[in-house]
Amino acid sequence: MTKSFRKSALALLAGAAVSALALSAGAASAADGRGFTAKDMVMLERISDPQVSPDGRFAVYSLRQTDWEKNKGVNSLWIVDLKAKGAQPARMGASDGGALSPRWSADGKSIYFLSARSGSMQVWKTDATGANAVQVTNLPIDVQAFRTSPDGKTMVVGLAVFPDCDTLKCTTDRTAEKAASKATGVLYDKLFVRHWDTWADGTQNHLYSLSLDAAGVATGEPVALMKGFDGDAPTKPFGDDADYGFSPDSKEVWFSARVAGKTEPWSTNFDLWSVPVDGSAAPKDLTAHNPAWDAGMVMSPDGKLAAYRAMKRPGFEADRFHIMLWDETTKTEREVAAGWDRSADDLKWSADGKTLYVLAGDVGQTRVFAIDVKTDKVTPVTGPGHVSGFQVSGQNLVYVQDDLTKPAQLFTMPLKKGGKATQLTNVNADKLAGVAMGQPEQFSFAGWNGETVYGYVVKPANYKEGEKYPVAFLIHGGPQGSFGNLFHYRWNAQTYAGAGYAVVMIDFHGSTGYGQAFTDSISKHWGDRPLEDLQKGWSAALSKYSFLDGDRACALGGSYGGFMVNWIAGNWSGPWKCLVNHDGVFDQRMMGYASEELWFTEWENGGMPWQNPEGYERFNPVNHVAAWNKPMLVVQGGQDFRIPLEQGLGTFTALQSKEIPSEFLYFENENHWVLKPQNSVQWHDTVLGWLDRWTKQ
Repeated sequence: MTKSFRKSALALLAGAAVSALALSAGAASAADGRGFTAKDMVMLERISDPQVSPDGRFAVYSLRQTDWEKNKGVNSLWIVDLKAKGAQPARMGASDGGALSPRWSADGKSIYFLSARSGSMQVWKTDATGANAVQVTNLPIDVQAFRTSPDGKTMVVGLAVFPDCDTLKCTTDRTAEKAASKATGVLYDKLFVRHWDTWADGTQNHLYSLSLDAAGVATGEPVALMKGFDGDAPTKPFGDDADYGFSPDSKEVWFSARVAGKTEPWSTNFDLWSVPVDGSAAPKDLTAHNPAWDAGMVMSPDGKLAAYRAMKRPGFEADRFHIMLWDETTKTEREVAAGWDRSADDLKWSADGKTLYVLAGDVGQTRVFAIDVKTDKVTPVTGPGHVSGFQVSGQNLVYVQDDLTKPAQLFTMPLKKGGKATQLTNVNADKLAGVAMGQPEQFSFAGWNGETVYGYVVKPANYKEGEKYPVAFLIHGGPQGSFGNLFHYRWNAQTYAGAGYAVVMIDFHGSTGYGQAFTDSISKHWGDRPLEDLQKGWSAALSKYSFLDGDRACALGGSYGGFMVNWIAGNWSGPWKCLVNHDGVFDQRMMGYASEELWFTEWENGGMPWQNPEGYERFNPVNHVAAWNKPMLVVQGGQDFRIPLEQGLGTFTALQSKEIPSEFLYFENENHWVLKPQNSVQWHDTVLGWLDRWTKQ
């Protein structure tokens, strides 16, 4: 980084307003403010994707704000000086027009980012002053993700193309022709016909390399790196630049992808592939020896070691991600920290190549761990809370963390033993001023098989000793998931605490972060082991916390949690005044035919419905409708192809046919999640209104 460049960047940061940073992020104490609301939640600014400059001087990150009137999020880039004591983050002017996914150039002089300001999603760049934006790509197709090579000469982008097209123009011409046609029928000869919330249109995500000129701007024609490859990179539906990367010498690109064929909906066999950056050879399969999921390869700084994450059981999406290490010198591979019973979510190398930093769920928390690659020693680095993203810069960690009482902030911490975290941001201080948060406490009890199960209870805002409060009993989805110590933007415990409810959440058998055997235990046991945990957890909470009013409680859940609400309705309805089912399974057999990711239903039920009908009927809510008698609110997204519309309609039809008090909240333009700000507020208003209706004294 040049001296003049550094000086201009520092001048911008020095001009930012200075305010005191506090771990409380401006939240009021538990007894002196108003309750947190859904409108508060959707209007909060959300920090993500921290990226540190190569010299360790600056951190740039994405900040999502909400445009309420336009009913959408608006993304901008912010930068903070990590070396200047007391430096405050500053918004980058190049964010005007929208900006996300910041990435530093190899020389640290530029920040590349995505923006749709030109009318389509393209790559742009700025410098650390962030004053001006320069367009880097001008492709006829939206750029999904990008990476620049270590030598700064190449950029690889992800594009949705028709795989049999030789040019991008072929793809755009065909898209225009289809749009102009009066005939609307689409003929399919294989699955997926739809995935998550999108119908298949014949395109696949493929990688293309672009040459960068001396100014860092793309030049020449894009080179196809996956010509003839039947699969997607980045992966669908949530893939990004973590699905591919460069070799240290910039000559090759690796990517993670699954061969589609006609088995794609049943397969979790993602392999790691390598391809020359000039497209001179076809992709080569690096992990053909593993028929399960391989992903996230990261090269050590000297290029001698490659670490990646690998599952071992084909067809199981919630298998543990083991850490594998390939030694380029000896041409051997081994597993790192094989005895560490946690699933690796992200990997980063230390500067000296001796340590891997790993993100993983851990007993209700999501922490960064340090693993010595020589000794396999595992050491937790971060404390309680939920780390959503991190970067390793020299001897420092830069990370984003939230917890049950606070939305995410950016922190830095020395990696030496005893290093203390410093909070770098204080977003939402104004929005949370005068807001009382409910105080959480983790508890444990003996659940199924006598094994320890953990949960959280959250007191209502402005809690008063000696009073009893109605309860929202939240059941997480997945089912391999967790309602741990995190600030959720859909199932946020504080929205209930702010409305005067105590909250109870149980990480039943099947939850993640408690060891793989604990996670495995729910498969083929959706309705017995987790139900036992929920029952015992509810009893334990009532015994331990006298402020819980067991006579005024409602159970709520989404996805698997919605299935469990339907299952509870026929098998454990006694404690509940009301139920809320969001996008939950009603008929397991039809779910096995109508859902899209069929590896999931096949694994969880022991085969396809025609192969093992007993596996689908054993815990099928539709078989217990005769016992339903509790009021239920049903919520369904019209674009939810994971748990299709008919599941929600079937639930509501059953309730109405039995004349059970019930309502059906339908969001035509939402998928498995309710994401639009105004829809989210409507969701919470409806759900809380339903709870109020049935839990009043």
